[in-house]
Parts: sequence; structure tokens; C-alpha cells
Amino acid sequence: MNYQPQRVVVKVGSNVLTKDDGTPDRERMAELVKQIVFLKEQGLQVVLVSSGAVAFARNSICFDDKTESVVRKQILASVGQIDIIYAYKDLFHAAGHQVAQIVVTPQDFLSRRHFLNIKGCLSGLLSHGIIPIINENDAVAVTELMFTDNDELASMTAAMIDADTLLLLTNVDGIYNGHPDDPRAKVIERVRRRSTGMGRYITASKSSMGRGGMQSKLKMAKKSAYLGIHVFIANGNRDNVLLDFYNKTLSATYFEPDSAKPSLKKWVAHSDNYAKGEVIVNEGAREALHAAEANSLLPIGVVSVSGDFSKGDIVRIKDEKGEEIGLGKAEYGSKKAAGNVGKSKQRPMVHYNYLYLFEYHSI
Repeated sequence: MNYQPQRVVVKVGSNVLTKDDGTPDRERMAELVKQIVFLKEQGLQVVLVSSGAVAFARNSICFDDKTESVVRKQILASVGQIDIIYAYKDLFHAAGHQVAQIVVTPQDFLSRRHFLNIKGCLSGLLSHGIIPIINENDAVAVTELMFTDNDELASMTAAMIDADTLLLLTNVDGIYNGHPDDPRAKVIERVRRRSTGMGRYITASKSSMGRGGMQSKLKMAKKSAYLGIHVFIANGNRDNVLLDFYNKTLSATYFEPDSAKPSLKKWVAHSDNYAKGEVIVNEGAREALHAAEANSLLPIGVVSVSGDFSKGDIVRIKDEKGEEIGLGKAEYGSKKAAGNVGKSKQRPMVHYNYLYLFEYHSI
């Protein structure tokens, strides 16, 4: 790592903030807060994405057998969010720093306008020296309305605020070249740009306290690195993990960043759930989109268009076999797009500056 971080997103997983018995690990929280304060006092801007709200309330409420699992989680999240934010507030205030709470759902990122509204809020907080603490609003975000996990939220946040660094803190030292419990397995210290095949090292296991697993972290790390962000998957239970990061002595899996991408492309990359339409392309268009040089999606390569979308909406791009290729911001609405299908000498349906191909974060 030979760069000087300036704006950092730190994601703390539930497995870092809870003990083996499921109770909150307030000592670990206090240590992480001290380290975030250190980073801030060295001139870094820090955004904290924190899981753990449900765990903070898990042992304080008794449910009867008739209470549905979704309702249980909503209640725990509602109660626990107060507990965890007050714990953070007390710790940061004791060190002389102010915090702000932001709870979001995927619907808050549904449009470019909403995306920019949240970005403006975060930028304003950072410019005033306030530490934003972000979490998903689990009280209202259920099933299909949820982020995959807070790794996805952290990755989206890092892209949104043009962070140079994303730290995903979990309960292992990084990605291993075998099972973490195998004494012969070693941490993969560096992942090269656009490298593939890392998925073979990932097991399907995940934390009992959170939704995410290492596969999600790898996917989000790859996506963030493609967008130009330095990414670390590190052990949040290790002492001085953030100090080691600052001192460039951190033992972790580091993802080399690609070139920085424009803000709009970052939004498109994180718009998987917001597509308003679908565009099917032929083999020639597929090859052109995957070529070494950047190419826009031209109508001549489009086979069909479906959905009701307007200029500026996100469309999902597939080939004729139904395989998803990527996402793009439509240059015009669905009616005009349908009329241009197969025609030459027409404006691009998706400009390459607003195109994101899924191959970039394949694992």
C-alpha cells in the first residue's frame, strides 16, 4: 500500500461487535472507537457502517412462540438501533467527537436524485467534522427490500462519497487459500486488478449474527476495487487493526484498485435492484461491450427491449441466451429505444461512461 488515505469507510460486522454468547462486546466497540478517533485526528475523514443492532437487543426482549420471525427481527432492530447508537454516541462524545445517525433502505437509492441527496448529507457531515454512522433500517427493510448485507451498503457508501478506502472488518484475518481452520491455510495478502478464480477459496459459511459471508465480502471488494477504491478485508477482533492500517502494517487481504471511475458509473454499478427495463443484445454487441477498448451499446446490436423506462433510468443488459451482461443508464426512454432496435447510425442506447459490466466483479 503506497498511497495516503484521506476518506475511509469502515464497516464493522456483527461478528466483531458480539461475544460468543451473543451479547454485545462493548470493550471491542470502545477499542474500535478509539482507533477511529485516532484516524480522524490524523486528518482522515471516516464513515462508519455498523452492524449489530439486532444483537444489541437480542437478550433484552422475550418473545412468545406465536411471534413471527420477521416481526421478531423488526422489534429487535428497532430496540437495538437505539442501544447501539447511544453506545457509539457516548464513546465518541467522551473523546470529543460528534456523530450522526443515518438509517437507510435500498429504496433510498432507487433514483439518482435520492442517491445524490444521501451523498449531499454525508458530504455535509464530513465537512463539519461529524462522524456519520450508517446502518440499514432493518425495522422496515425485510426480504426483497433488504440489502444483501451491510457489506453491500458499505461498498455503495464508499462509491457514493468517493472514498479512497473501504475497510471490511470481520472475524478472520482475510481471505485464506483454504479453510480458515486449516493450519496450513494462509491469508491471501494481495488480490490483483480484475483477477478471477478467488471464489474457489470461499466456503458457504456465514456469521450467526449477520446475513453476510465471505462470498459477499469478496464480491463487494471486487466491485469497489474496480471502481478505484482500495479495499481491505481484515480482522476487527485483532487489537489495533485500524492503527495497523494507518501505519501500513495491517495483516489483511488487500485488493488493488483499478482506475477511478466517474460518479455516475459508480451509481450504475450499485443499481442492481433498480432496473426499470431490459435490453437483449446480439453476439456482436456482446463482444463489442467486452472488448479491451470502451464501447457504447448501439441500437444496431439490440435484439429487443422490454419494460417501461425513461431517459436516465437503469436498464439490465442480457445476451440472447439470457445471461446478464451488465447495467446501464438509458440515454432515452423505452418507446424510442424500441423504435431504434436494430437500426444503424443512431445515438447509443447506453453510453460507455454509464455502463457497468458484471464481469468486472466476477469472483
